[in-house]
Amino acid sequence: MGIGPAFVMFAVIWFMLLLIILPMRMQSQSETGKIVKGTPLSAPDDPKLGKKVKWVTILTIPLWALICGVIISGVITVDMFDIYNGIEN
Repeated sequence: MGIGPAFVMFAVIWFMLLLIILPMRMQSQSETGKIVKGTPLSAPDDPKLGKKVKWVTILTIPLWALICGVIISGVITVDMFDIYNGIEN
Protein backbone atom coordinates (compact mmCIF):
# COMPACT_ATOMS: atom_id res chain seq x y z
CA MET A 1 0.00 0.00 0.00
CA GLY A 2 1.37 3.36 -1.01
CA ILE A 3 1.22 6.60 0.93
CA GLY A 4 -1.69 7.93 -1.18
CA PRO A 5 -4.07 5.05 -0.51
CA ALA A 6 -3.02 5.02 3.15
CA PHE A 7 -3.86 8.72 3.47
CA VAL A 8 -7.21 8.25 1.69
CA MET A 9 -8.08 5.36 4.01
CA PHE A 10 -7.18 7.49 7.06
CA ALA A 11 -9.39 10.32 5.78
CA VAL A 12 -12.33 7.99 5.08
CA ILE A 13 -12.11 6.41 8.55
CA TRP A 14 -11.72 9.85 10.17
CA PHE A 15 -14.79 11.31 8.47
CA MET A 16 -16.90 8.22 9.13
CA LEU A 17 -16.07 8.38 12.83
CA LEU A 18 -16.71 12.14 12.85
CA LEU A 19 -20.18 11.63 11.41
CA ILE A 20 -20.86 8.96 14.04
CA ILE A 21 -19.54 10.95 17.02
CA LEU A 22 -20.77 14.43 16.01
CA PRO A 23 -24.40 14.04 17.15
CA MET A 24 -23.51 12.31 20.42
CA ARG A 25 -24.28 14.21 23.65
CA MET A 26 -25.46 17.23 21.74
CA GLN A 27 -28.13 19.49 23.22
CA SER A 28 -30.27 21.66 21.01
CA GLN A 29 -31.01 25.29 21.70
CA SER A 30 -34.58 24.42 22.56
CA GLU A 31 -33.38 21.94 25.22
CA THR A 32 -31.06 24.46 26.91
CA GLY A 33 -33.34 27.47 26.44
CA LYS A 34 -30.56 29.58 24.85
CA ILE A 35 -32.16 30.39 21.50
CA VAL A 36 -30.21 32.60 19.09
CA LYS A 37 -32.35 34.68 16.74
CA GLY A 38 -32.32 33.48 13.16
CA THR A 39 -31.43 29.86 13.98
CA PRO A 40 -33.71 26.84 14.16
CA LEU A 41 -34.63 25.47 17.57
CA SER A 42 -32.85 22.23 16.70
CA ALA A 43 -29.48 23.95 16.22
CA PRO A 44 -26.84 22.79 18.71
CA ASP A 45 -26.20 25.03 21.68
CA ASP A 46 -22.54 24.04 22.22
CA PRO A 47 -21.35 21.38 19.75
CA LYS A 48 -17.88 21.03 21.40
CA LEU A 49 -16.25 20.48 18.02
CA GLY A 50 -12.67 20.72 19.27
CA LYS A 51 -13.17 17.97 21.83
CA LYS A 52 -14.95 15.74 19.32
CA VAL A 53 -12.25 16.23 16.68
CA LYS A 54 -9.61 15.18 19.23
CA TRP A 55 -11.58 12.03 20.11
CA VAL A 56 -12.13 11.18 16.46
CA THR A 57 -8.40 11.49 15.77
CA ILE A 58 -7.49 9.43 18.85
CA LEU A 59 -9.88 6.67 17.77
CA THR A 60 -8.91 6.80 14.10
CA ILE A 61 -5.15 6.26 14.54
CA PRO A 62 -5.26 2.74 16.08
CA LEU A 63 -8.17 1.67 13.86
CA TRP A 64 -6.28 2.85 10.77
CA ALA A 65 -3.09 1.12 11.92
CA LEU A 66 -4.98 -2.13 12.46
CA ILE A 67 -6.60 -2.01 9.02
CA CYS A 68 -3.28 -1.11 7.35
CA GLY A 69 -1.59 -3.97 9.17
CA VAL A 70 -4.19 -6.45 7.97
CA ILE A 71 -3.92 -5.20 4.38
CA ILE A 72 -0.11 -5.15 4.33
CA SER A 73 0.23 -8.57 5.99
CA GLY A 74 -1.98 -10.16 3.35
CA VAL A 75 -4.38 -11.77 5.84
CA ILE A 76 -7.25 -10.35 3.78
CA THR A 77 -6.78 -9.80 0.07
CA VAL A 78 -8.96 -8.50 -2.75
CA ASP A 79 -9.05 -12.01 -4.25
CA MET A 80 -11.01 -13.21 -1.21
CA PHE A 81 -13.90 -10.98 -2.30
CA ASP A 82 -14.13 -12.34 -5.85
CA ILE A 83 -17.88 -12.76 -6.26
CA TYR A 84 -17.62 -13.87 -9.88
CA ASN A 85 -15.35 -16.88 -9.15
CA GLY A 86 -12.61 -15.77 -11.51
CA ILE A 87 -14.82 -15.15 -14.54
CA GLU A 88 -13.33 -12.43 -16.71
CA ASN A 89 -15.19 -10.34 -19.26
